[in-house]
Amino acid sequence: MDAHLAVRARGITKCFGEVVALDGIDLDVARGRIHGLVGPNGAGKTTLLALLLGLAVADSGRLEILGMPTGRTFEDPGGVAGFVDAPGLYPSLTARQNLAALAALRGDDTRSAGIDDALEQVGLTDVADDRTRGFSLGMRQRLGLAAALLARPRLLVLDEPANGLDPAGKKHVHGVLTRLAGEGTTVVLSSHRMDDLEALCSEVTILATGRVVFSGPLGELAAGDRELAYRLITSDPARAHRLAAAAPGVRLAADTAGRHGGEALVVHAPVPALDALVAGLVHAGIALRELAPVVSPLEAAFLALTEPRAAESRDTRQREDDATDPRRQHAQAQPQEAGQ
Repeated sequence: MDAHLAVRARGITKCFGEVVALDGIDLDVARGRIHGLVGPNGAGKTTLLALLLGLAVADSGRLEILGMPTGRTFEDPGGVAGFVDAPGLYPSLTARQNLAALAALRGDDTRSAGIDDALEQVGLTDVADDRTRGFSLGMRQRLGLAAALLARPRLLVLDEPANGLDPAGKKHVHGVLTRLAGEGTTVVLSSHRMDDLEALCSEVTILATGRVVFSGPLGELAAGDRELAYRLITSDPARAHRLAAAAPGVRLAADTAGRHGGEALVVHAPVPALDALVAGLVHAGIALRELAPVVSPLEAAFLALTEPRAAESRDTRQREDDATDPRRQHAQAQPQEAGQ
């Protein structure tokens, strides 16, 4: 396994009866990165996280975690912690008692100072001696993160960690995860909150129907010829509208007035065309007061790559490519050797 990778998956398949949860997943997660998992409900995110935590085993494929292969005879590579669905807590115990109990179950000799530090990191010091049955969803999520921190993980796996968090709770969690990544811990998390993922993650993997439809740096989602919608506010809306209408590769939205009394200009363009438009506006002496995507690059890619028609179109193109590729035709005509 590449020493720079915390997770390496090749051809991972997992089925539950007739339901294919993961279908030939390939995934690389570099050490010391925060890697996001995105996908519609049922895309396979939680199943993949469960595999990383050793709570499930793949039916086929190869999965290596922190340099150690996993399989039917799962051997804990050590340094892996987190939760899926929601952290399991004892409602009759306090936050502090929950952490002490979990540490004892793992055979950890974590002392009170370590528990207090974990509670402080996630912002739960003030409620450390309150019973968790009265905790909100966000507070339970933060306590689950504190429990994972006690294990001093090298790989932290979290399922919807921002679920139910208020702004203060989100600030605490973001700060913890950013600090951990800076210290070399790898974080893999799933979320439906695109803003959280864009604020935290350097790389994302988008899943749809158990397959990877994109995996790579966030910057690639806005690169190349991918067309996104942008809102521009300028010092001269009328002239800006005329320049945008004539700019190559730029389409004006049907309604560019928006909520700014006619000042906002909404255009659809790939990044190179947008850059050229902005340069043209500045050259014409028009001040650019605001430039922002109407929908974030991650959300736009999520919608484009996971909607049923897009997936269906990709499958059709792939079948057409396979049908005209002589190498695939030859491979399909050859009998498989034993063990392949």
